[in-house]
Amino acid sequence: MRHVISSYDFSREEFHKLFELSDEILGGKLKPNVNGKVVSLAFFEPSTRTATSFATASWRIGAKVIGFTSVEGTSVEKGENFADTIRMLENYSECIVVRHKFDGAAKFASEVSEKPIVNAGDGKHEHPTQSMIDLYTVYKVFGQVDGLNFALFGDLKYARTVNSLLRALTRFKPKKVFLISPQQLRARREIVQELNYEVIERDNPYDVISDVDVLYVTRIQKERFPDEMEYEKIKESYVVDLKLVEHMKKDSIILHPLPRVNEIDRRVDKTPQAKYFYQASLGVPIRMALLYTILTG
Repeated sequence: MRHVISSYDFSREEFHKLFELSDEILGGKLKPNVNGKVVSLAFFEPSTRTATSFATASWRIGAKVIGFTSVEGTSVEKGENFADTIRMLENYSECIVVRHKFDGAAKFASEVSEKPIVNAGDGKHEHPTQSMIDLYTVYKVFGQVDGLNFALFGDLKYARTVNSLLRALTRFKPKKVFLISPQQLRARREIVQELNYEVIERDNPYDVISDVDVLYVTRIQKERFPDEMEYEKIKESYVVDLKLVEHMKKDSIILHPLPRVNEIDRRVDKTPQAKYFYQASLGVPIRMALLYTILTG
């Protein structure tokens, strides 16, 4: 059994193995088949890309998919508790993919379930399979993850994708990691303090943008703010526009876990640096590789 709760659950070698398996899948060298094993989707929080890509990845490796992508119409609406729902799904499947609005929900599920739990995002805690996609995109574009300058931009306090990426980078050797955000959205101290590389915090992206190889943008997430007034004050304070892109390296890239709102100007989509839709396209092969690894041991 193998749970995937945090980016820390994977070593450098295991990340590279996933990248290699994904390359083989994309190149048609590997046609994984798990012979009808069942994957449960337990999405207690709305999702588009994550839910559909996990479902697609499951089907493409020969797995059957059950579960739900909304609690509407499930026994959760009748008051069934989270633990009982997980116990119910483990009776029907070999792996459970969980998304939940509460921090630590995936970890709790792993303590309840005897089947592998994959964290598809829990509150503002982590989203480890997104960091696999992020780093696989970097690997595909640059041929490596080591030795590059990363900048994480926007909401670094509430974005679980940021936490997972920062933790995943501890398995590699980034040259520099810049954290660019308003003061109110600085990365949480407990995350920064556990990292094994230096981070450089900045308010103004123009201070460092010309040195950046990978610009990782996150939306300012209204649903994570305890105070809506705080959200309204800073919701459009950091935007990637053509002016900013002009200061970037010609071979640098812009990533975004999506969905975006207003944090990337639509005109940026046509620039060579824009790689966020390519990044999204890699979600299926990396999750195929992950599920195949889990379901076949």
